[in-house]
Amino acid sequence: MVNPAFRLANTVLILLISTTLALADGPANWPQFRGPTGQGHADGAELPVHWSEEENVVWKTPLEGAGHSSPVIWGDQIWLTTASTDGKKLGAYSLNRDTGEITHRVIVFEPDEVQELHQDNTYASPTPAIEAGRLYVHYGRYGTACLDTETGEVLWRDTAHVIEHQGGPGSSPLLFEDLLIFNCDGADDQYVVALDTQTGQERWRTNRSAPFRENPITKRAFASCLLVEHDGQPQFISPGADQIHAYDPRTGDELWHVTYTGFSTVPAPVAANGLAYFCTGFFDTEIIAVDLDGQGNVTDSHVRWSHDKATPQTPSPLMVGGRVFIVSDKGVCTALDAQSGEQVWLKRLGGNYSASPLTDGQHIYFCCESGATKVISLDERPEIVATNKLSGQIKASPAVSGNSLYIRTDSALYRIEASPEVVR
Repeated sequence: MVNPAFRLANTVLILLISTTLALADGPANWPQFRGPTGQGHADGAELPVHWSEEENVVWKTPLEGAGHSSPVIWGDQIWLTTASTDGKKLGAYSLNRDTGEITHRVIVFEPDEVQELHQDNTYASPTPAIEAGRLYVHYGRYGTACLDTETGEVLWRDTAHVIEHQGGPGSSPLLFEDLLIFNCDGADDQYVVALDTQTGQERWRTNRSAPFRENPITKRAFASCLLVEHDGQPQFISPGADQIHAYDPRTGDELWHVTYTGFSTVPAPVAANGLAYFCTGFFDTEIIAVDLDGQGNVTDSHVRWSHDKATPQTPSPLMVGGRVFIVSDKGVCTALDAQSGEQVWLKRLGGNYSASPLTDGQHIYFCCESGATKVISLDERPEIVATNKLSGQIKASPAVSGNSLYIRTDSALYRIEASPEVVR
């Protein structure tokens, strides 16, 4: 087994090299949901502001099957997951980053029985995680697996963590040292689990500690998590139904939690300057700010502020320049002061939104379900500077590598770049 300390040092070295090689560009690799930091930042990238089916598209590759997972990128490879509409085939694609050519098609699981999906979900909604040589795919109750990225060979499979989604999978896994960590928030069981990345064996499991309501439906959640460092210590921030927890990612020990009223939680949290910001889900939908330095139940002691107007039930927040940007599922975009929660800006973007926004430090990109992407400026009073339409629907969050934007629709994957050398 690889020494965890060596592995962490090697990962840091790779990130430093990638940063040095791409000082004028965005991140070279996009290894997980919402990118290297898990917060939708591609700072330094010079992303296109305008595009269409005929403009600034480097390539467009048709995709088979259904999936709302985001692309992940490592080196010259792009990976994403897909599923047949009946859920009986769960797989993954790899594409060449330069040409868009599909290089691997892998069927990972073929479940005998599947649960009915929510109308807005797919069997391949969780975004995979990737590192040098290995891809980790997760399909909720149907299993988790590790693939060799060079050969496409499945190295291990885990099918021990079966929960009652009652609507399909949603939570994306994260890598930390030699662990793959993800939420399991079903109507029956609610816990967080870490698997050994080399073997797929369970290393720790921690049950949600706060009480739930009796109705099983109100115990479900579909949120992805966030890894942050606070006071020199890592925290794995994990939203669930009616509660959010922070854990020590090495051991699974709980650090703190906040309770609220909300279930079927989908948005991932963000964090900056000692605060985490998270959305509560359906029913009493709020965004809440909490200090990261508490212990135990900090609901009454460490919640800094909350906001309950036009808050999202699906898209994740975005933290930029001392403001928290949110877009509601119905397209109302709000900027809140990150320290006080005061509303400083509001704009109706139009349309419905599932994808989480991202920023390159100059603009924010909001992908609408209709296939349009609204680009807004990061001025004191932000303005919509472009509306860019692609064919098909967009429910997957976009990805970035260098100065290229990757957008997955329900039928294709696009590489979009300003003044591109067209491959398609």
